Amino acid sequence: MPMKRLTAASIAALMMVAAPAAAVAADADILREAQDRAQIAQLMWNYVRAIDGFNPDAYAAVFTPDGAFGATKGAEALSKMVADLKKSQDDRRAKGEVIPAMHHVMSNDYIEFIDKDHARYHYYWMTVFAGAPGTNPPRLAAAGRGVDDLVRVNGRWLIRFRNVAPKD
Repeated sequence: MPMKRLTAASIAALMMVAAPAAAVAADADILREAQDRAQIAQLMWNYVRAIDGFNPDAYAAVFTPDGAFGATKGAEALSKMVADLKKSQDDRRAKGEVIPAMHHVMSNDYIEFIDKDHARYHYYWMTVFAGAPGTNPPRLAAAGRGVDDLVRVNGRWLIRFRNVAPKD
């Protein structure tokens, strides 16, 4: 059976049919990525609020069940890490030590999407202790750069591995 030759008009007609479908797919990808970026921003906000508020359950909840912060791995160990930090500060306060509020600051962030369910979160970070207004300035405790591996689990973005000292 001889092949029909496509005319310019038939090619144009095919493009008119295919173009809207491609545009809809592109729009869906753009929308999904915008939603993912917003969810990841919320995840990282939840992370800093959990650690700065010494909330062990909320802290573990931003990680996958097998998630890790450096060598500390798994929900139970992550929760214990924060509980121990809170206990240490409470013990120091009980001895009369004044411990200012702690703030974790992440900035200059960049989200690198590996695929639709995996991302890397690149950022600079600082741990700052608040100063008393009018008397003591804030104190920078530590600073660095981080690269976290994030995954989508059951529709939610979570931290799989938090790396605050990458070796690039």
